[in-house]
Amino acid sequence: MEILFKVIRQEQNSSPVVKTYLLEVEPGNTILDCLNRIKWEQDGTLAFRKNCRNTICGSCAMRINGRSALACKENVGSEIARLAKIPSPGREANAIPEITIAPLGNMPVIKDLVVDMGSFWNNLEAVTPYVSTAARQVPEREFLQTPQERSLLDQTGNCIMCGACYSECNAREVNPDFVGPHALAKAYRMVADSRDQTTETRLENYNEGTKGVWGCTRCLYCDAVCPMEVAPLEQITKIKQEILARKQADASRSIRHRKVLIDLVKAGGWIDERQFGIQVVGNYFRDLRGLLSLAPLGLRMIARGKFPLSFESSEGTQQVRSLIESVQEEVGARD
Repeated sequence: MEILFKVIRQEQNSSPVVKTYLLEVEPGNTILDCLNRIKWEQDGTLAFRKNCRNTICGSCAMRINGRSALACKENVGSEIARLAKIPSPGREANAIPEITIAPLGNMPVIKDLVVDMGSFWNNLEAVTPYVSTAARQVPEREFLQTPQERSLLDQTGNCIMCGACYSECNAREVNPDFVGPHALAKAYRMVADSRDQTTETRLENYNEGTKGVWGCTRCLYCDAVCPMEVAPLEQITKIKQEILARKQADASRSIRHRKVLIDLVKAGGWIDERQFGIQVVGNYFRDLRGLLSLAPLGLRMIARGKFPLSFESSEGTQQVRSLIESVQEEVGARD
């Protein structure tokens, strides 16, 4: 079958251009196989990273038809089938299938599909991604774990540092201080590790502003593109739960946001917006600056007749409350 590959090519500090390459391929050929053929047979100047060719090293991560993935894992047949399910009014019935290849996002391009991953590694280092046993006396033998303790590390231990989640992270795109889903997934591995002695310090660091867990927008893109099912968002949520279990609502606005939302839904089945603003932004009338910041919005809502003067609980409030309490009890039992 013939496939038209559109490769986004770019020199450092220059505008990207699209180069097209026509290949005769088999459905089972991987995208990396095709890129190798383009380089060997048509254009030796094409630059991209590769190494193991077996979904182990993560070197060949790139954007394939708009989503970050491993070129050695995705094949032509499955990619064409995926594209066929996406409506495209301008696509002709008998047109040659096209596959677009682009560099990873959220990182500057060095050349073609090769990006500078400096920020990726620096943000990983920022979460101190290694076990600290400094507080312990050096033992005569290694620090041992039970099989149950070790099993808590399995999922995050599968991360191959490919950068796919970092590439797709919306929070990282708008907030350069956010460390990224890869770093926080690794951070949870340290929090969950029974050998580590700095859990409290770690949680304080991960709770700081929007560079840690509260900077995540929960868009789910990191989970969707992870080739190893690490589920970074799930690990970020686990860190949040550890922080919330240790902090009172007045500790920060981020913590109040989560705690107040749950309390109001338990009380009324949905959120009483009046109470939400006062309790989260105004810190239960303790934060006068926060309360004053709500005044312009409140006045606009009153002027347009959109300010809720009363609140009625939703139908099934008791059922909602029971569900939340059951989940909380289940989480507490696991801890």
